[in-house]
Amino acid sequence: MKKSVVKGTTRKVLEHMNEKFLEQLLSEISVSGYEEPIQDVVEAQMRDCADEIRRDEMSNLICVVNPEAKRRIMLSAHADEIGLMISNITEDGRIQVIARGGIILATYLGQQVQIKTAQGNIPGVVETCRELTKKSDLKTSDIRIDIGAEDKEEALRYVSLGDPIVLDTKIHRMANGRLTARALDDRVGVFIIMEALRKAKAEGCKVGVYAASTVGEETTMSGAYWTSTRIQPDLAIVVDVTYTSDYSGTNAADFGTVKLGGGPVLCNSPMVVKKLNEEMKACAKKVGIEVQMEAASRMTYTDGDKIHFSNQGVPMVLVSIPLRYMHTPAEMADLKDVQDCIDLIAEFLVEQSR
Repeated sequence: MKKSVVKGTTRKVLEHMNEKFLEQLLSEISVSGYEEPIQDVVEAQMRDCADEIRRDEMSNLICVVNPEAKRRIMLSAHADEIGLMISNITEDGRIQVIARGGIILATYLGQQVQIKTAQGNIPGVVETCRELTKKSDLKTSDIRIDIGAEDKEEALRYVSLGDPIVLDTKIHRMANGRLTARALDDRVGVFIIMEALRKAKAEGCKVGVYAASTVGEETTMSGAYWTSTRIQPDLAIVVDVTYTSDYSGTNAADFGTVKLGGGPVLCNSPMVVKKLNEEMKACAKKVGIEVQMEAASRMTYTDGDKIHFSNQGVPMVLVSIPLRYMHTPAEMADLKDVQDCIDLIAEFLVEQSR
């Protein structure tokens, strides 16, 4: 991970962060439906901590501490990212695609991409021209990717139908402990729940903790539903990203004032149990963490909605990471917010043991 100078309290916060684990998560290609490689990273990192590691047919991964405990708390964050998938190859060797998740097509034009294949990652370029950039109704059918192949037969030597595609981006540490990368949504959430489990165990947590790195949130949300129905949790803590209101084109009236570096975000939503929000606030106050509030009219549009309706109903609380530029090639988060989310959730788990 490329670093810039980090000053003051930010440096102290980051000294004990497992940056290698975070970088490994952010370096993988994990388009929705193709999450296996990132789950391999999580499993390798958590073997020394989890009492059990479970993996199901869809590659949802659950790291468990205290599996014998009667009280079960589910932590949930999704491992998948938005991207493209090869749907067709033309006779002149160009690749055509469909979307996996809520991509912003305009961000792909003229960009370099990586295609994950059975032979390894293959580079490509998204074709563009001035006329295409001016098109107001851009569709995925307008996207063509050039891998340098002369024709369809040659292209098929390198790629296959169904191969996933992502923008070819880098991970950069920025000023004031900020981080920019592709798909912080929601691999940074996976990092948070796994590190919170690790910290809670070290601090003597006695309840059963089931940290679930789920699949498919960007497309079907099936992973969270499958996982919850199998864990049968007493309550769930869902970790995802949320929009900040501190950059161009956002309006705090839509969901509240949320700032990068302002701390974990709790949600006033009909889907979230108010009592759990209050317990989170009390934990934050105890450990000296500032929290922010956001507003939702109905659903949270996270895996928490599926978990909430699973089983006979699961009480759910949402803890979000402030994020700038969501679903773009250069999402931005603050590593202090990330650490604060870890510390808050770990404290909540320890409190539930008392």
